[in-house]
Amino acid sequence: MSTPAPLAATAIPSPPPTIHYIPSFITPAEESSLQSSILSQPKPKWTILSHRRLQTHPSALSSSNVLLSAALPAFLESLVPRMQALGVWDHAPHKRPNHVLVNEYTPGEGIMPHEDGAAYHPVVATVSLGAPIVLDIYEKGEGGRTPKFRILQEPRSLLVTTGEVYASHLHGIEARTSDEDLGPETVANWALLGEPQAFTEGRYERQTRTSLTYRDVLKVADVGRLFGRK
Repeated sequence: MSTPAPLAATAIPSPPPTIHYIPSFITPAEESSLQSSILSQPKPKWTILSHRRLQTHPSALSSSNVLLSAALPAFLESLVPRMQALGVWDHAPHKRPNHVLVNEYTPGEGIMPHEDGAAYHPVVATVSLGAPIVLDIYEKGEGGRTPKFRILQEPRSLLVTTGEVYASHLHGIEARTSDEDLGPETVANWALLGEPQAFTEGRYERQTRTSLTYRDVLKVADVGRLFGRK
């Protein structure tokens, strides 16, 4: 699968070049608006897990990984044309994302290494809000828990994962209150950071970070047809 031209210059160089990082994908005003929209969602929209809470838009997948066809909320839809202009969804079956997970991580929270799986087209686009965080990437089948490489996601950035890394690696966020040992030798996307000077001490104390994870679910069912309408 070829890389769309606008994304080519954003490839992270040290891992396989199927991860792209764009700092300042959104403005501070857009970030603030998105955060307000997320926090204004009704309480039942939040799912509380042991190590984080999340929202699923427009709905959760069925047990057979089918998504009921519905529009994304306007505040999430607002970023889709910008992603399409970059070519993020050029090879996706629906040419756009149809599903977004909103994950909130407070200091000390994280997520175990995992893969997104076959329910989705192999492209994930993640927008970070509020605070930076380190994403750890692991090779599948490794016996240990040492990341293959680390990606520092700044607030307002876009991270696009495709191809080889999507299929052959796991990703996770370590549950800790600070991220340490940050620098050009340890962070794969250091040369692409928008504000590397913010991390010159090699560490930072975590604050609340929210991620918007955009994906294209392969199987979509029309609600009207499910109930016999045409």
